[in-house]
This record gives sequence, C-alpha cells and structure tokens, in this order.
Amino acid sequence: MLKNNVLRKEADFDNVYKRGRSVGDKYVVVFYIKNHRDMNRTCFLASKKVGNSVRRNRARRLMRESYRLFKDRLPAGYDVIIIARNTITGRKFSEVDKSIRRAFERAGLLKEE
Repeated sequence: MLKNNVLRKEADFDNVYKRGRSVGDKYVVVFYIKNHRDMNRTCFLASKKVGNSVRRNRARRLMRESYRLFKDRLPAGYDVIIIARNTITGRKFSEVDKSIRRAFERAGLLKEE
C-alpha cells in the first residue's frame, strides 16, 4: 500500500519547481509550496552528482531521519522536496541535520519549540 504523504506524480513535482519557493543551505536545497491539504507531502532526492548508489542512499537516509525528528513542528499543508547537494557526501548526521533545520527555519516553516 502506498503512503499518501509522499510526492509521486510528475505534475506535483513540476508545480513545486515552477510555482514554489526554494531555500538552500550548505548540504541541501529545499523546495516548497502550499498544497491546500491537511498534510505535508515530501520527497528526498539525491542526483548522481552526489556519488554512487551507496552515497546517494546514505544521503537520502540522513535527510529522511533529520526530517522525521522535526516534522511534527511543521505547519500542515505543504509539498516539500529536499535535494542533497554533492557536498553532503561523507558528512555526519549532526551536520546534515543542522543544515536541513537551518533551511526550514529560513523558509519560515519550522515553528519554535
């Protein structure tokens, strides 16, 4: 069974890229747009510039875990695409976590605790 909180359709990706906003940080770029739903839909991407499949999968795992830890502090109703930059290769979780949190704070999506 497919999860309904994941971006999958090409039209949804096009909408986020064309009409959405973006915020970059040292290790990630975050694209986001309001989706007028009661949930957030996310996607984690790592291109071949990041490295081989092992490095790309590790980058996605790090981003996914970081997002999981603070996703309950995000307002509902956004489509979010988190893209790994090639500088993410070989970084520790704490560095990637700080980078993603800074990007979300700069975007104004992360609520204070």
